[in-house]
Amino acid sequence: MGKGGRTAVKEALGKIKSRVFVDFCALNGENAAGGIGLTPACARELFDFGVDVITMGNHTWSKREIIPYFENEKRLIRPVNFPTGSPGAGSFTAVTQKGAVGVINVSGRAYMDYANIGCFFEKTDEEIIKIKKETKIIIVDMHAEATAEKIALGRYLDGRVTAVLGTHTHGQTADEEIFERGTGYISDVGMTGPKDGVIGMDKDIVIKRLMTGIADRFTIAEGRRQFCAILIKADEATGKCLQIERINEILDD
Repeated sequence: MGKGGRTAVKEALGKIKSRVFVDFCALNGENAAGGIGLTPACARELFDFGVDVITMGNHTWSKREIIPYFENEKRLIRPVNFPTGSPGAGSFTAVTQKGAVGVINVSGRAYMDYANIGCFFEKTDEEIIKIKKETKIIIVDMHAEATAEKIALGRYLDGRVTAVLGTHTHGQTADEEIFERGTGYISDVGMTGPKDGVIGMDKDIVIKRLMTGIADRFTIAEGRRQFCAILIKADEATGKCLQIERINEILDD
């Protein structure tokens, strides 16, 4: 979320890598540029910090300059169930030190302001078939408002992907678990960015808008920063999730 979120990624990711081997890092970057959208410059910065794949969501096209960037940067993906003809792709398979990791980006439907978005069950199934030819380790970023949609997809994919990780609501949930057939799950990974605002935005502006209906321009909150993430250990032979750890750190105490 904004510049503070990007610098938090650099600092916290470096600390994590100093204490544990991290073979692969995926990040949802749809709020990385000023809180809404992503620019090529911000994407390159995150890749330089050690991010391997960037996923997106409902703010994918908020910064128009990112559209042509999708054609040349395959590590940047958008929801696979976006309408046919949308720039870019909905999945990417990265080659790491220990093998390959596939990432699928998919969006929910409920309470999301989309037109002509496809079925997230069907489109995710199609991508899994493609990625399984290269690797059994598959991470799904389920970008959705409705928790029920996230849980439903997680249960539906249990045993067929390594993890289904929810994004979008900015609030980290405490329901991380490994389902019966070996798929890791959490309803929302949480937001990396300002800690003392309202889902990353200046609290006074948000409160005023909610109380009066006056729509002042949102700005990124200042103050402390937080880093939210999920650390997963996977079985290379089966693709199953062996361990899922929730990380939530305040960087500026």
